Amino acid sequence: MSNKMRKKRDLPEKVCPVCGRPFKWRKKWADDWEHVKYCSERCRRNKHRSHDA
Repeated sequence: MSNKMRKKRDLPEKVCPVCGRPFKWRKKWADDWEHVKYCSERCRRNKHRSHDA
């Protein structure tokens, strides 16, 4: 098994501020993971509706 291979449980995780759900790192976010805040485009569009409201 290659060193590049990671198990899903070992991937970094964040919590979406809109829906409150945890989401894991995705390859498409590899170059910008530190700036990713939302789990989906839908949550990004609804960013003014936090899950606390």
